[in-house]
Amino acid sequence: MRKRVYFGVAIAALVFLLVQLGALALVPTFYEQGYQTVEDPTDPANSVVYIGAILVATAVMLAAFKFDFDWAVRALVVFSSAWLSWYVFSSILPAVPAAAGAAVVAVALVAYPEWYVIDTAGVLMGAGAAGLFGISFGLLPAIVLLTALAVYDAISVYGTKHMLDLAEGVMDLRIPVVLVIPTTLSYSLLDDDFSGANDVHDGAKADAPTGEEPVTAADSGGDAAVTDGDGAVTDDGDDAPAEDDDGVRDAFFIGLGDAVMPTVMIASAAFFSPANSLGVGALPALNLPALTSMVGTFAGLFVLLWMVLKGRAHAGLPLLNGGAIGGYLLGSLAAGVPILTAIGL
Repeated sequence: MRKRVYFGVAIAALVFLLVQLGALALVPTFYEQGYQTVEDPTDPANSVVYIGAILVATAVMLAAFKFDFDWAVRALVVFSSAWLSWYVFSSILPAVPAAAGAAVVAVALVAYPEWYVIDTAGVLMGAGAAGLFGISFGLLPAIVLLTALAVYDAISVYGTKHMLDLAEGVMDLRIPVVLVIPTTLSYSLLDDDFSGANDVHDGAKADAPTGEEPVTAADSGGDAAVTDGDGAVTDDGDDAPAEDDDGVRDAFFIGLGDAVMPTVMIASAAFFSPANSLGVGALPALNLPALTSMVGTFAGLFVLLWMVLKGRAHAGLPLLNGGAIGGYLLGSLAAGVPILTAIGL
């Protein structure tokens, strides 16, 4: 039983690490290729615009599920996966092979969305998105963005619970808005039936994602523990068995946004902090604040997973973003960066 738990935690940690290392490796290349998406990356208004976009995306996705446009959500996510994968591939490959790689990702998601296909696409999407946001959100905008999303996550999970319908709609789509974390290699996402996972109205409250912050759910085979992309986790214990004979879930699911959002802080720290680079191999942008932000994120992740495995509802971004910001600030002080400079003032 413990081996399966440790296996799942290790897979989750590995996926987070790959997203972070990928974003750090992409930061200098993305900047050189002119992928910075805003004119002034130090303007906190950029964060406000992005938060507004999240609210709009939430409303659009809710409407899509209500009026049976699930196919449109799936098509949009598959297209986004290919698009972000192209950004990643084009940083290391010529144009034609990069386009071919992106096409392979899209075809694989449509033809065979098994858990390892979903996770591979999720890592590519997460690294690409975090790298793009990292060079586009300066230190203050990144801190504002992560803080606002952590508060929004807590409100949407513990207060309004308005993401319930999105959670129900997204579970059956099998798209990389979630990272699938198996606790055994025999688990198959294709064989999973999420009917119990979706029937959460009378059990625990499940929440779901906004645009880049998708649903997280736990449990294969009926009863589900669900977290949104902002990290909410619930467990519905009334509809179906939540665990196998050994008392361990076959899989749990973590919203891709849970990996992307704290990595934005890591990438921003690597790109914008005046701290000296540590000059680590393929990560020339890595510095002490970025490294300690990674450590803080993992501290939040392990606490979140501990709570998820207990099956209670929790918001994830307060832990993950809080760890990323706290780790960044501690690393900045250790690197001799004044606190006002560290927060971008």
